[in-house]
Amino acid sequence: MVHRVVLIIIDSVGIGELPDAKDYGDEGSNTLANISKEVGGLHIANLSKLGIGNIIDIPYVQPVMQPLACYGKMTEKSKGKDTTTGHWEQMGLVTEQPFPTFPEGFPIEFIRDFEDRIGRGVLGNIAASGTEIIEKLGSEHIRTGKPIVYTSADSVFQIAAHEEIIPLTDLMEMCRTAREMLTGELNVSRVIARPFIGQAGSFQRTANRHDFSIVPPADTLLDHIVESGQKVMAAGKINDIFAGRGISETVPTNGNMDGVEKTLRYLKRNEPGFIFTNLVDFDMVYGHRNNAKGYAQALEEFDAKIPLILESLQDRDILLISADHGCDPTTSSTDHSREYVPLLVYGKEINQGINLGVRETFADVGATIAEALSVKPPLQGKSFFYELTKNIF
Repeated sequence: MVHRVVLIIIDSVGIGELPDAKDYGDEGSNTLANISKEVGGLHIANLSKLGIGNIIDIPYVQPVMQPLACYGKMTEKSKGKDTTTGHWEQMGLVTEQPFPTFPEGFPIEFIRDFEDRIGRGVLGNIAASGTEIIEKLGSEHIRTGKPIVYTSADSVFQIAAHEEIIPLTDLMEMCRTAREMLTGELNVSRVIARPFIGQAGSFQRTANRHDFSIVPPADTLLDHIVESGQKVMAAGKINDIFAGRGISETVPTNGNMDGVEKTLRYLKRNEPGFIFTNLVDFDMVYGHRNNAKGYAQALEEFDAKIPLILESLQDRDILLISADHGCDPTTSSTDHSREYVPLLVYGKEINQGINLGVRETFADVGATIAEALSVKPPLQGKSFFYELTKNIF
């Protein structure tokens, strides 16, 4: 009945604070609406045609009478607001306990053990913005050869190193060591390699970032698709987020537009199964740096690619566009924000303009994809496939 499903995660494009946002310090966050207000209006005509302006009130973005897509918004049921919890929940795995965070840095005993394991000291061990800590400690790192260790409000252990000082192979091995050591109460969601280049005053992070995530503790929709004999084709950091579990094929991406291009290449192959793409620049390049103007431009660049994506769909394909959390660049925080995420669902042979309402969990996406592809449903989530196909199939 359905040939392929494509899910594009526009990373961090939240659409309004969740009821428990105050518990996370995120009252007033609304990534999409606040950006549009800040820049005097987003030019996202194609997303508007799909119905993004029908989900919530977005300054300067008008709702349309007949949206091309079904639309709604989703509540995060998991505890937390990070990449891993958001993506895992989309695939049907709700995180009941938040991953540990270390706003004061990691325990000194752990850091000493880590230094012993990698054979050198480290710098930092604080919670900080990635770009700021590189500027602050980059010169000392170059002089001493010590990697920079830092975290954030998310459950992450990050290691930054200049590519000419610590080769990528060595940096990746350090991350693998940290991943192996971070267990029990220190079991962070992700260990992230953050390579950079350049000179003091002009350091730049490179596209050679790599995430070492914990392995999902139970089957997700991805496992069920692969077990059915269909393919899961990942683009961007999807493979990292799921630690390779349930992934048939993966391609790295260098920025949002490359992510779109890799998705289009998958579509051209016309293989049945599931295409799962993450467009990370919204979050990594603009959200965390409080760059509302850059974020707006990135949204408009993605919007311009929507017609090409829709044209590449076959008659029995379904496209979903959603997000994993918020990261409002107009607030004082540079961290993720606890928000609803948008839901747009388009297909040439499914209903259009259906209001899917407020979903109780991101996992409804996974349940719907499972029904569409006729595979075992994930642990959580309520399918809305009937609403998409009512009076059609």
